[in-house]
Amino acid sequence: MSATRLPGTPRLLRALNDRAALELLLEQGPLTRARIGELTGLSKVTASQLVERLEERGLVTRVGEQAGGRGPNAQLYAVRPGSAHVVGVDVGPERVVAACADITGAVLGRVEQSTKDTDDPVGVVHNAVVQVAGSAGAQLSSVRRIVLGTPGLVDPGTGDITFAYNLPRWHRGLLAALRDDLDTPVVFENDVNLAAVAEAQSGAVGGLADFVLVWVGAGVGLAIMLGGRLHHGSSGAAGEIGYLPVPGAPIPRDVSRRAKPAFQQLVGADAIRALAREHGYPDAAAEAVRAATADGTAGAPMLDEVARRLALGVASTCVVLDPPLVVLAGQVGQAGGTALAERVQHEVAAITLVRPRVVTTGLTEEPVLHGALRTALDAVRDEVFGSTVG
Repeated sequence: MSATRLPGTPRLLRALNDRAALELLLEQGPLTRARIGELTGLSKVTASQLVERLEERGLVTRVGEQAGGRGPNAQLYAVRPGSAHVVGVDVGPERVVAACADITGAVLGRVEQSTKDTDDPVGVVHNAVVQVAGSAGAQLSSVRRIVLGTPGLVDPGTGDITFAYNLPRWHRGLLAALRDDLDTPVVFENDVNLAAVAEAQSGAVGGLADFVLVWVGAGVGLAIMLGGRLHHGSSGAAGEIGYLPVPGAPIPRDVSRRAKPAFQQLVGADAIRALAREHGYPDAAAEAVRAATADGTAGAPMLDEVARRLALGVASTCVVLDPPLVVLAGQVGQAGGTALAERVQHEVAAITLVRPRVVTTGLTEEPVLHGALRTALDAVRDEVFGSTVG
């Protein structure tokens, strides 16, 4: 009995080889045809055909020559940066920040737009995207995906915003309006989730597939990474740690009336500012925590109290998920540094059976924006690199 022949197998193999070659070019920079063949295990003839195919489709380009021994120099090839672009947008209550990157990940432009005096979120995003694409020298038609990081809940089913506490003008229906306006795939993602994506890519995670990121700033949030993938929950509310009912704060019965949730009352910016005043520190949350950290022994009482409060939420999360690592991020989490992280680690171990390692974020510049770009790049590379075989 003859074996069943799988239809399309040669085409599938070509597509897999093309993807492997493109990933190598992104990771290692310009390579010769011979080196691509060595690294992928392909013959010289097959590697040459692969490169020709990718060059014809505008995905790779010749960028120079490599001097060899006898004979002509070998051509060097790289991924063509302009084959696709992406835009990431960090949406806040007072401004949006947009950045444009090419398919290699190089950031080519960045713009800011105020949101204070407008009731038109579509117009704000439209202007930011058009301006940042222009500053990057990219045609809007080459922008293959736009990812917006926003506070609040994003419905996993529809992709639309369902609740944003401090962005009342951002609402259901906005996603469709943006897609129609920009004629480009647009995706919303929770801002803290995007910070975790950036952390996993180039922060303090060190390659771990499972970790949680706790964001402490004006608000408080949590991102859950399991098996290298974000966990959103059935309604997109996974990680809304501010709503944890914890001891030491009244529990509101109707969150739709914008009552401040319990854990938020303990560790949000207002609570940290009040704590700072009690201990004689500046009336600004991150600055107060940074000052207490710099004060060493004198600042210990304030840091101890911040850590005790923060550990209530971290412990509640960790006793359910049991992650090996907790990353403290956001303005307050970053300001506390190692001194705060070590205190939280000690306190969590003291009140639960789990002992996760707690570290401060490894990212200092615009993690939400970089997470948005990374999310957009991953999707666009899948699309572009996955369709190389006609």
